[in-house]
Amino acid sequence: MEKRLHALIDIAALKLAAHDFRYLLNRNYPRRTALTLVGNRYQLTVAERDLLHRGVFARKDSERKNKKIPISALYQAPLAIDGHNVLITLESALKGLPLILADDGFIRDIARAGRGYAPGAFTMEALNLICDTLRRHRPLGIIFLLDSPVSRSGELAAKARRFLSEYVLKGSVQAVPVPEKILSGFPGAVATSDSAIIEDAAKVFDLAGHIIRYRLGSKNIIRLR
Repeated sequence: MEKRLHALIDIAALKLAAHDFRYLLNRNYPRRTALTLVGNRYQLTVAERDLLHRGVFARKDSERKNKKIPISALYQAPLAIDGHNVLITLESALKGLPLILADDGFIRDIARAGRGYAPGAFTMEALNLICDTLRRHRPLGIIFLLDSPVSRSGELAAKARRFLSEYVLKGSVQAVPVPEKILSGFPGAVATSDSAIIEDAAKVFDLAGHIIRYRLGSKNIIRLR
């Protein structure tokens, strides 16, 4: 599956399409309309359109990168984790699926998992990477939030609690109906690559992106600039 998906991506065409997509977005074209226009012009595949949608933004939206904090800023500071968002991105990386380094500086997946996500073969490895990374930088307290309507969230929450305990990390794991309500108003740093949450957050740490860059390698990351 991974090799087939990579084969569907024409990087040269994608970079041209990204240039045109940015041009339209910077001139206030509706995002969906602009993506359809550019996608049709360059005859992009579904995966290529997803990469544009997840990675290319208007100049004003790309300024979200100014909210990013380095991992050193986590020390003795509160941290809220957008659990499914971080896990899905990490699992995509572990599976060898394409990732996009977005214009706003965040690394994103194109897994389209959403409510259809369920813990799988790579989930434990992803949790291990998260906890091992945080153990080295010791946040003051961690709130690991999961979307309770997503399949097997209760089971995943129990596993995440066990990992926090094993790594002696102070914090809690909660499966809640709308994590965004907590994440958007969180007073500390938020670990996510969700654009809407980033807009509302004061400080954001790209936890999945950091792990992918420094622990897993960047061979699957597509850069369109």
